[in-house]
Amino acid sequence: MRALEERFGRDATVTALRHAAAAIRTAIAGGDRSLANEAAVTTRIESDAASELGDAFRASLQPVINATGVVVHTNLGRAPLADVAIERVGAVARGYASLEYDLVEGARGRRDVHGEALLCRLTGAAAASVVNNNAAATMLVLAALAAGREVIVSRGELVEIGGGFRVPDVMAQSGAVLREVGTTNKTRASDYAAAISDRTALILRVHPSNFRIEGFTARPALADVVAVGRQFNIPVAEDLGSGFLSLVTSLTPASLQPHSSFASASTPASLQPHLRDEPAVRDSVAGGVDVCCFSGDKLLGGPQAGIIVGRSDLLAKIRTHPLMRALRVDKMTYAALEATLTEYVAGRATTTVPVQRMLTMTVEEIHARADALATAIRRMPGWRAELVEGVSAVGGGSAPGVELPTRLVALEKIGLSPDALEARLRRLTPPVIARIERDRLVLDLRTVLPNQDRQLAALLSGA
Repeated sequence: MRALEERFGRDATVTALRHAAAAIRTAIAGGDRSLANEAAVTTRIESDAASELGDAFRASLQPVINATGVVVHTNLGRAPLADVAIERVGAVARGYASLEYDLVEGARGRRDVHGEALLCRLTGAAAASVVNNNAAATMLVLAALAAGREVIVSRGELVEIGGGFRVPDVMAQSGAVLREVGTTNKTRASDYAAAISDRTALILRVHPSNFRIEGFTARPALADVVAVGRQFNIPVAEDLGSGFLSLVTSLTPASLQPHSSFASASTPASLQPHLRDEPAVRDSVAGGVDVCCFSGDKLLGGPQAGIIVGRSDLLAKIRTHPLMRALRVDKMTYAALEATLTEYVAGRATTTVPVQRMLTMTVEEIHARADALATAIRRMPGWRAELVEGVSAVGGGSAPGVELPTRLVALEKIGLSPDALEARLRRLTPPVIARIERDRLVLDLRTVLPNQDRQLAALLSGA
């Protein structure tokens, strides 16, 4: 009990002991014969008090092992951070930092400059700023550039993403007035041009990241929408959602300057077929979009953030809007984001950023790991494991319908149904989150960090 007092504090420990003693009295009065001697009573009080304290102080936010095969899993915190990002957050969080302090001038500085140089280098934009998520970025862009005026959006792009976030609702909250053009399945550049009036403040293009319309459809090319904006002197903004930067393999010193082109920028061949429909931020900026916003914790693989890049004059308006203070990010977000972006600039992202590593992982790599896990599981009494073909998902509202080939470990525990086994895995420490497919529980190692393979086998042995 002294150990519990040291861990949880005297007041909480005394309260737990009183609750345990009261429960014992009730049990004895009810005729519980297992409490017939002092030793049994003492043991029960200690056990119940320890259990109550453990439950009361257990953190609701816990690390889990993601064996679902969904790479950007919103329910599981989206992108796991790169090791360098974690180290950078630790270095910045454990002491003071130059969040709003200009080290050169020795005076108060601005927090909205952090990450800007790296973002400009990677996207080709003239300016950049960061807020707490992409929904906030969209609302801030609309509030700063179009409050009280009309924003033109195609009806086919009035999307809803997770949690009931709807473009029309966000627009209403921003103070902008929605002007719909085209139809659900077909919108043309001429529809945008016909809707422009002296009330028009902005043309908004929204990437339909979490669904796909096929068949009798038409959507104007980005160049055509930009041309309409240029013709009428109306800024064009684009919500890209997923934050696909494309992957940089090498950069020359000259390519590290804003507005320059990459010496060598490419997406690995293993990833090209899967993300062919995901627009790259740099392509949108190069295509003439005036403002782009996207997520930091989806395909980019960094912390939760909404990133805004574009023209300097428009970013200046966005930075000085009153909402900016409410939506700004803290020092730890900046630390993680800058560290992640540095991996892209250095050309290491496919091996050091977990999301990129998972997306580019080959079937052969997964098969080798899955086979080793299945072999270990088959050595455990009462377990069966076999390898089966399957698919992983990008997730996070990115690349809808895209299936990444994988190898699954199909598990069976004698005496347990798939549902019961899935529930038991969720009660492990750390919890293992799997999926049930074709009436069997399966593990997809694409989303299990390689250093968790042995831990996963050990957890299953004690399940």
